[in-house]
Order: sequence, then structure tokens, then C-alpha cells
Amino acid sequence: MQSIQANGYPIVFGENGYEFLNTFIKENNYSSIFILSDTNTNEFCLTRFLPFLATDKKLEIIEIEPGESEKNITSCVEIWSILTDFGADRKSLVINVGGGVITDIGGFVASTFKRGIDFIHIPTSLLAMVDASVGGKNGVDLGSLKNQIGVINVPKLVLVDTEYLSTLPQNEMRSGLAEMLKHGLIFDVDYWTQFRELNAIDFADFDTLIYRSIEIKNEIVLQDPTENGIRKSLNFGHTLGHAIESYFLENENKKTLLHGEAIAVGMILESYISWQKKLITAAEYIEIKNTITAVFETIVFEEDDLNPILDLLIHDKKNEYGKIQFALLDGIGNIKINQEVENELIIKSFADYKS
Repeated sequence: MQSIQANGYPIVFGENGYEFLNTFIKENNYSSIFILSDTNTNEFCLTRFLPFLATDKKLEIIEIEPGESEKNITSCVEIWSILTDFGADRKSLVINVGGGVITDIGGFVASTFKRGIDFIHIPTSLLAMVDASVGGKNGVDLGSLKNQIGVINVPKLVLVDTEYLSTLPQNEMRSGLAEMLKHGLIFDVDYWTQFRELNAIDFADFDTLIYRSIEIKNEIVLQDPTENGIRKSLNFGHTLGHAIESYFLENENKKTLLHGEAIAVGMILESYISWQKKLITAAEYIEIKNTITAVFETIVFEEDDLNPILDLLIHDKKNEYGKIQFALLDGIGNIKINQEVENELIIKSFADYKS
């Protein structure tokens, strides 16, 4: 597949991408290389990655535990300390091999260590390939609040190798599929249409769908790298989705949701709101709800869950002047940003989701 030129860095694909990676490392003459992974990617993915990595530079592997609960400032301090102990300097390189947690935290650690060192993303989950590793957002959670601390700083290179997806469990694949569905809903109605009948998808050609999803996100980011305008469209489903994800993460009586599982709920809720605001038709809303619920299990919400979720909305990063800002559909394939939504309509969206 042809490389994609992002905002100051290339996205390269497959085994040819490793040739590009090795040439890049050689040309930049790094003093040392640090690979950040978690215990899962260390076991299942580094066995593929390391044989492709051709370098005589000093190489160290930093391993953290997997999961969203590790995406915090404490983990960053531990990684910064390891980098320091092993003599990392301004000419060191960090290669993040893993899913969205690894690319988020690894990019943030590299961007802030010694005021910034180079980093490369090797995403190994579907979610990281189509979303987390593209666009330059790096950061960590503050308690259960998603991505409250972070920077926008691009990697030097992203290498997408879909062979890593063979190591993923089904729920992790579904989690990434949520972002692909979102890309169609906000930007490309033809792309969305391909997912309406999942049984008809030729998964032998799934790489093409992944490639298009990356293209869509990149096209949006190129127009608005720092999220002052159209890039906010990528937050469709995330205003409520992130609040739901945070609530389930901090509540010991709830099963922790994967990012895509929470975003799938958020997209249904925010599609309902779009319908009620006459931005999409009832038929479009039903189509969206049926398509998403065919992929994702329905999440159970109790009455006493709603107010805590609403309270979490105030921490959403898109908010301005204390007002909650939504990105809503304006017909399938289009979006309206900076939309205010009253709590009463949000509560109605939960009621409809349960029906």
C-alpha cells in the first residue's frame, strides 16, 4: 500500500514499512533506542517486530502492564525514570509498540522527556491503527477522567502492519471497529454503507477498509491539526462515550468498558440527539442504531447511573466557557460542531437506547 503523508510525518504500511523504518533510524543516527510495550505486546508482537528492526544501536525494552488503568502520570514517572537510568539523551528514540494506551502514553512520555525526544508508533490494535496513533494526540488520564493531561505532538513515523491484528481477541477488534464506523458517519457515507451489512464484508480485503479509515482521519487532521474547528468532528460519540467510559472505569460495581464499546454507545446516543434536533431523519437514526447494536452488546444503565455520567460531561475537553459542546451528525457523512445539548434531551437519549 502507498504511504500516506500526514501532518509532518509519513504513515507507512506492511513489510515495506520496516525498510522505511530502518532507513529512517540509520539516517537519523540515534544514540539509543527504547521500545515501549505492555506485557501482551511484549509476548505476542515483539516476536514479529524485533526481527525486522535492523540496527546496531543500544536497544532497551520498557514494559508496563496493559490496560487503561495504567495510562496515568505514575506510569509516566516510572518510564521517565527508566529512560534516565539507562542514559537516554536528546538523541534517543522511543518506539511505541502496542495499542492505544501505549501510543498515547509513549508519545506523551517522549514529548516531555528532556523537553522532547523523537518517537515512532507501531500500532498493534485496530483502534490504534485507525485512530490513536494518527493525528499527534498524546496523553494520560487524570484519575478516571480521559485524556485530561497531554500534548499535540506528531511522531516521526507511523508503521501500520495488520499482521499484528491476528493476535487480538474479538472484543478488541470490535473496539477498533467503532472508530471505523464513526469515520463513515462523520465524513464518508459510501464508507459507512460498506458496514451496514457486516456479513457481506470481505474480510480478506479488510486492509483496504483500514487504509480508508486512516485516510479519513488524516484528511480531517490535515485541515485542523490543533482542533480549533473541523477536527472536533472526530469527537462524535465521544462526549457521552468518554463520560460513560470514565464512569464505568471508576465504579467498582461496573464492568470496565473498552474504549470502542463506550464510543459505540455514545454514537447511538448522539445520533438520537441529532435526530431530535432534526439534523438526521428517523430512518437514518434507526439505520445507525441497528448497525451499531448488531456489532456491540447493549450496555445496561440504571437510573442512578445517569446523573454521575452527566456530571462527568463538564470535564470534556471540547467544553468552552463552561458549556458542553457536542459534535452532532448533519446527515450521514456530515457533522455539525459546537452544538449545545440540554440535559433533558441527553436523558431521553438514554431512555431510547434502553428501549
